[in-house]
Amino acid sequence: MPRRATAGGLRDAGINASHPYAAADTAIDTLAGYLPQNRAADAEILSGKNRITARARDLVRNNGWAAGGIAKEVDSVIGANFRPLLKPDWRALGLSADWAREFKELVEARWRSYAEDPRFFADTTLSQTVPQMFALAYRTYLIEGEALGVVNWRRQRATKTCLRIVDPDLLSNPYGSADEVTLRGGVEVSRDGAARAYHFRQAHAHTGWAQPADQFTWKRIGRTGRTGRPQVIHFFDKSRDGQTRGVSRLAPIIEKLKMEDHYARVELQAAVINAVLAAFIKSPMGPEIIDEMFTEGGGKGFLDYQEARGGYYGQTAGIKVGGARVSTLYPGDEIGMVNTARPAAQFADFESAVLRNIASGLGISYEQLAADWSKTNYSSARAAMIEIWRGWTARRTAFSQGFCQPFFMAWLEEQVMDGHIALPRGAPDFYTFWPAYARAKWIGPGKGFVDPVKEAQAAAMRVALGLSTLEEEAAELTGTDYADNMEQIRAEIAAMPEDTLHPMQESFAKLLGHNGGPPLKEED
Repeated sequence: MPRRATAGGLRDAGINASHPYAAADTAIDTLAGYLPQNRAADAEILSGKNRITARARDLVRNNGWAAGGIAKEVDSVIGANFRPLLKPDWRALGLSADWAREFKELVEARWRSYAEDPRFFADTTLSQTVPQMFALAYRTYLIEGEALGVVNWRRQRATKTCLRIVDPDLLSNPYGSADEVTLRGGVEVSRDGAARAYHFRQAHAHTGWAQPADQFTWKRIGRTGRTGRPQVIHFFDKSRDGQTRGVSRLAPIIEKLKMEDHYARVELQAAVINAVLAAFIKSPMGPEIIDEMFTEGGGKGFLDYQEARGGYYGQTAGIKVGGARVSTLYPGDEIGMVNTARPAAQFADFESAVLRNIASGLGISYEQLAADWSKTNYSSARAAMIEIWRGWTARRTAFSQGFCQPFFMAWLEEQVMDGHIALPRGAPDFYTFWPAYARAKWIGPGKGFVDPVKEAQAAAMRVALGLSTLEEEAAELTGTDYADNMEQIRAEIAAMPEDTLHPMQESFAKLLGHNGGPPLKEED
C-alpha cells in the first residue's frame, strides 16, 4: 500500500503548496497550528503588559539567574558614578575652544556638587544621589521595559530642579478607561504620534493600606513646559511605529527562566530527600498478609505487631564491638538503602544549555551569567567581552541620551537662568542652542581588563596612530575622566621626591616596547 505523501513531501515535489513561501504555508505539519496575528504595536503590548511585568518582577525577586543578570547589566552600564563628560559644541556656538574648556570645568564642578550631595537634594524623595536614581531608572527599564521620571521644582531648595523616579504602574488611563486613538496606556499622543502629556494615578491601585482618594485620582503632566523644559522623561525601546509603552526586556525568556527554576528546584528537592532518607528498614510482611490482618479482627493483629516492633527499636541500643555500634533488627526485618541517583546526570548540561539561551536573551555571555569561567581562555574571554561591551555601549548611549541628558539639560537651564553659570557677552541664545551648550558624553564603569598589559599597550598604540584619544581610552577602559586624571598626576609629580620620575613621564615608546620584562635602558 503506497504511503500517503506529507505536505512537506508535496512541497519538495513542487506541488500542492498553499503559498510560494514555506514560512507562510499552512499545509506544513510543523507550521499548521502556528498562526500568530499582525496587530498594532500598542495592541500587542498593552493587552498583556501588566502580566508580563508582574512575572518579570517575580522572577527577579525569586530567581537567582534573573536577579544576577539584571544586577550585572545595571552595574556594568550605569555603575556607581554615572556622570556627564561635557563637550559643548563651541564651533556651532561660534565661541572659542578656551571658553569651552572653562565652561566644561565650571559646569562639571557644579554638577558634581549637586549630583553627589549626600543630602540628596537632587531627589524629590530625598533618598538617593543622581547616579543612584539613574541606576534605579535603568533597573526599572530592564525589568518593566520603561523608565519614568518627573522633573519637579522645589522652591525651598538651593537648587530647585529635582527628579522623581516614578513607578510605571502609576502611568495609566484615568479611571481605567479603554485605550483610544489619542490616549493609550496613560500616554496622551498627538495626531503625529508624539507624546504630549502623561496621566499618573496618585497612588498605586494595590497597596497594603487604604488610600481611596489618591487611588482614584489622576494627574495630567505635560511632556515639556512652555520653554521646552522637560517635565516627564519616558525612556523605552521603541521597536515599532505607533508604540507608546515599553515591554520588559525579560519577556522573551520568562518561560525558559520559569521552567529552569522549576527543574532546578525539583532536582534540589530530590537531592535533599536522598540525603535525609539514606536508609530504611524493610518488614517481611507482604501486602497480602497485611491485608489479611486488617480484615481479621479489625487489624488488631497488625497493630500489635507494629507496637512490638516499635517497642523493640525504642528499647534496644544495639551491641558495641570495639567502640562501634552494631544494630540488631527485629526478627525478619532487614536494612534497605535509598538509590541516590539524583540529581540527574544530565542536569548540569541541561542547565548550561538553558542558561546560554537566557544569557543570549539578556545580551550577556553565559560565563558572566553563570559565573563559570572554567572553560574559558584569553581569546574566547576577549571575544565575548568585545561582543557584550558593544551591546552595553549601545544601551548606555541610548539610555543616557533618552533619560539622563534631558534631566541634565533641565538642571543646566536653571543654572544659566539663575546666573550661577554665566554665558559670555554676545553668546547665542541659550534656548535656541540649548543642545549645543548641554552636549555631553556620559561615563560609566570601564570595560576592565582581561590581560592588563596587552590591553594597555593596545590602547597606547591606538592613541599613537590617531585612532583614539587619551580621553576616550580613559573613559572606556577605567571609566575615569582624563582631565581629572591629569590634574591628579600634576599633583603627584609635584609631590615626588627630587630626581624621581613619575610613571606618566615615561615615553609611549617604552610602554609599547615593555612586555613585562625589565625596563628598557635609555640610549645615549
